[in-house]
Amino acid sequence: MTDTIYQKLARHLDDLPGGFPSTETGVELRILKRLFTPEEAELALCLTLIAEDARVVARRAGISRTEAEHRLEEMAKKGLIFRIVPKDGRLLYMASQYVIGIWEYHVNDLDPDFIRDMNEYVPTLVNVDIWKKAPMLRTVPVKRSLTPQMEVMSYEMAEELVRDRKKALVAPCICRRERRIMGEGCDKPEEACLVFDMGADYYQRNGLGRIIDKQEVLDILRKADKAGLVLQPGNAKKIVNICCCCGCCCGVLRTVKNYPRPADLVATAFIATADADTCNGCGVCEKRCQMDALRLEDEKVVLDASRCIGCGLCVSTCPTKSLTLIRKPESEQPDVPKNMIESLVRLGRERGKLGRMSLIRMQLKSKMDRLLAVKLGLT
Repeated sequence: MTDTIYQKLARHLDDLPGGFPSTETGVELRILKRLFTPEEAELALCLTLIAEDARVVARRAGISRTEAEHRLEEMAKKGLIFRIVPKDGRLLYMASQYVIGIWEYHVNDLDPDFIRDMNEYVPTLVNVDIWKKAPMLRTVPVKRSLTPQMEVMSYEMAEELVRDRKKALVAPCICRRERRIMGEGCDKPEEACLVFDMGADYYQRNGLGRIIDKQEVLDILRKADKAGLVLQPGNAKKIVNICCCCGCCCGVLRTVKNYPRPADLVATAFIATADADTCNGCGVCEKRCQMDALRLEDEKVVLDASRCIGCGLCVSTCPTKSLTLIRKPESEQPDVPKNMIESLVRLGRERGKLGRMSLIRMQLKSKMDRLLAVKLGLT
C-alpha cells in the first residue's frame, strides 16, 4: 500500500510541466519516501497547478478544514508544496514541481544520501530534447558585455528584468552547496540565487534566504560577472528567479556542457565572435568560459561557436576587445514566453501533459470543488 501511494505521487508529479519520470532503479521513489510521509503523499495528490485554499483541498481529501489548514501549512514549511499569500492574507496552496521547486526548497537540509540519489536521477530527469524546445531557464549576457550600439530587448538584460520586481531575496545556490557537501565543486559565491515576488515570499517564510533591496540585487549581478557566473533567469519576460551558475556545479550547465553542441540547447539571443588578429593570448577568456567554447592556439583565441551560449563572460574581461557579442539571426532567436505561467504551459504541452482540455478540466474541477466546499459548510 505504501509503495502504491508513492507510485501515485510519482505519476502525479510527472503530470506537472517539469516532469518526474520513472527509472529502472526506482531512485525517484526513494527520493519521494525520503521527503514525504505516506499521509503527506496522499494529501499532495489532492493539489493541482491552481492555487486553492484549505477548504477546497479539505473537500477533495475528505478531511476537515482545520485538519487541512494544519497539514497543508506543515507541508509548505517542509518544501513539499507551494504556498501563495495574496494581499487579503488568505493562504493558498498548489502542487510544486520537483525541479525547479521541491529540490531547491531543500537547500537547507541536504545530506550525502539525498545528493547521491539526486545525482543518480538527474540524467533521467533532465530531458535535453524537451529542454531544447521548452527550457525552464534561459541565458542573458552580463551587462559589461553589451554595448549601446547593440539591439537588446529589456527582457534580455538582467538589470532590466529585476527593475520592476516588488520583492527580492537571495538564497544559497543548491548546486554549489550540494557539491561542497560532497567535497567537490568550486569556490565561487554560494549566496547567489535571486528570487522575486511570490517566490521571494515563499522562500522568506520558509527561512531559505534573506530579503535584499534593489541595490544589493544589482551588486550580486556585478559580483556574478566578476566571479565568472552565467546569468540564467526563468524562461519568461516577467521573471521570478535568476540563477547565477557555474559550469562545474550547476546541474543544468553540467548537463548542457556534456552535450556536443551546447549552443543548440540553450535559449539565448546572442553569440560571441572572436578576432584572433587583435588577441594578445592572455587566456582570461578560456578560464572564464563555462562551456569550453574558447581555447588558445599559437597564443591566439579560437572560438567554437557550437559551444557558445551567449553569456558574455568572455567579452566583459577581454583586455583587447577581441571578443564581442552579436545578435543571432532572427530565425535562431528564442521565442521568450510572456510570463512563467505561459512558460510552464508550453513545457507541459511539449511533454504531452498539459493540453488545452486538461487545463479546462482542472479549472472546472477547482471551481466545482470550491462551490461544494461552500455548500458543505467548509467555510
